[in-house]
Amino acid sequence: MPYSEPRTRPRWWTEILLIAVVYSAYSAGRLLGRGDADDAIEHGLEILRAEKFLHLNLEHPLNRFLTHTPAVGIPADFIYASLHYLVTPAVLVWLFRRRPVQYRLARTWLMASTLLGLIGFTLLPTCPPRLLAAGEGFVDTMAQFSSYGWWGSEASAPRGMGGMTNQFAAMPSLHVGWALWCGVMLWRYGRKPLARVVAVLYPLTITFVVMGTANHYFFDALAGAAVMGVGYLLAKPALRLTDRLRTRFSSTTTAAPSPIVSAGCKTSAGERIPGQRTSSADPAVSPDSAATAADDGTSTAAR
Repeated sequence: MPYSEPRTRPRWWTEILLIAVVYSAYSAGRLLGRGDADDAIEHGLEILRAEKFLHLNLEHPLNRFLTHTPAVGIPADFIYASLHYLVTPAVLVWLFRRRPVQYRLARTWLMASTLLGLIGFTLLPTCPPRLLAAGEGFVDTMAQFSSYGWWGSEASAPRGMGGMTNQFAAMPSLHVGWALWCGVMLWRYGRKPLARVVAVLYPLTITFVVMGTANHYFFDALAGAAVMGVGYLLAKPALRLTDRLRTRFSSTTTAAPSPIVSAGCKTSAGERIPGQRTSSADPAVSPDSAATAADDGTSTAAR
């Protein structure tokens, strides 16, 4: 059965609850999915070797540029630490208010992709470039410029809260994945030309930032885009499944009204089981039979 968008907007409070539950499960899963440090470092080195073999290690020149150019590196750190958590919810709220018909599918696409990313973090813990040995040529720009922001030396977490993050959740890059989702939403549903400009620039900017700050590899960015593609394919089947489950559990079976046994039945004196009596006013009864019944009653009474 093909999926069709409902014409009504979902309840805002159920949407907040749903998003909170999914994001809490995602955050908890990231923490529980921390892999062994040695495995994560080896995975990171394997990705880096593969990129060098294919001459795709774009993160090296970008990282050097941000390291030696504070005027670009510091804003890049702020972008990495904040926009990920601001723009995506803002686009969700915008869709909820302005595009309620398309909202459910867009929200389900985002959630399905996020859960796929969580599977990637769990199965393939990956050390980001900034945590590799210094000999690999990367500088952690967020640690370098930490005095300018609220973060410490542990990625974008506020100072003192680095232990609450999974620093080996580099593959795939959901920074890039979520930015790509935002770009698609703005491109498809934004009415003004500025929306389409932002739709293109925002994912490109985030891709530049995550590699330049040494938080992700180029392959992480590609994996983030791939995860969004698979999530898009799963969104409609997921909605069909949830709609079926909702219908099954919320439908109430209305019992058929029971027939009134006494309707048309009269019990004469001495009868234990009511017999069917037909009123003389019933059009189905002929006048002759009604008269005959009346005569019989008169005769009986006379006796």
